[in-house]
Amino acid sequence: MILVTGAAGFIGSCLVSKLLGSGEEVIGLDNFCDNYSPLRKRENVAEFLDNPKFTLLEMDFTNRDQISVLFSKRPIDVVVHLGAFGNVRRSIEVPCDYVENNILGTTILLEAASKAKVKHFVFASTSSVYGKRDKVPFFESDSTDLPLAPYPASKKACECFGHAFYNMTGLNFTALRFFNVYGPKGRPDMMPFRVMNAIKHDEEITIYNEGKIFRDWTFIDDIVAGIMAAMARPNGYQIFNLGRGEPVELNTFISIIESLTNKKLRIKNVATPLSEPLITYANVDKAHQELGYSPKVSFPEGISRFYEWFEKAVVCNDKCCCHHQH
Repeated sequence: MILVTGAAGFIGSCLVSKLLGSGEEVIGLDNFCDNYSPLRKRENVAEFLDNPKFTLLEMDFTNRDQISVLFSKRPIDVVVHLGAFGNVRRSIEVPCDYVENNILGTTILLEAASKAKVKHFVFASTSSVYGKRDKVPFFESDSTDLPLAPYPASKKACECFGHAFYNMTGLNFTALRFFNVYGPKGRPDMMPFRVMNAIKHDEEITIYNEGKIFRDWTFIDDIVAGIMAAMARPNGYQIFNLGRGEPVELNTFISIIESLTNKKLRIKNVATPLSEPLITYANVDKAHQELGYSPKVSFPEGISRFYEWFEKAVVCNDKCCCHHQH
């Protein structure tokens, strides 16, 4: 049995869909918090609710007592911990929330999983742990001691707690550093959705450094394939980059979306905040060699697929998709 936290979110719901399609029995845990529209999250999991192999638990993983009961009553083999407060900029405003939700919540899950003799704990980390680096691409062996904001600091702390529990209890722990995940069901606070929404409604959007920043955009299907490959390979304490390995300049990103929509984006340029690196760039050799990870979807193809979903989603439910971006 597989426990997926954050199961109603973007990556979580896509992973649950794939797991159920593979015949796995899944417990999806989510507290449906309002960091973005809870309605969107409920729509993400609606299709699974009639599946006899899926159980949805509305629960907060920072509740130690409830988590302890869950692990004592269910034979959980693998934990995929995707639930977290994301968003670098929001973490600057409410850093203590990120300590409580991300660090404390992960530690509660690690404690329960180790006591229950769970076979594998797979943790969603982030490329943001690499901070500001002159040397590219980013390797798993690179230093991650200088995060730029509370969000990546919280994820780095969780990686450290994962090693502590592996060392103390032998719990297999794999941290997956995701690089700029995007695609259908994408979160409304992330750049692809924000740009699409701004261009659709002729709204101005803020960009950094005159668009001369680079992100290693990685399509959701490739990320899910990487997660599933990692789940199947418990091997002590491991860290893997899951990225595309082809950074895209923001100006190129915008021009592709403008060509898809046949509209011009209204831009306001500002200096790059101290919390934002100028580039993210994954070396994925280790994931390729040890997990068989091989990203398939190029950025032009992926953003086109995202645009098709966005147009249908907005037409079907404009309120759900467009009014919850903060």
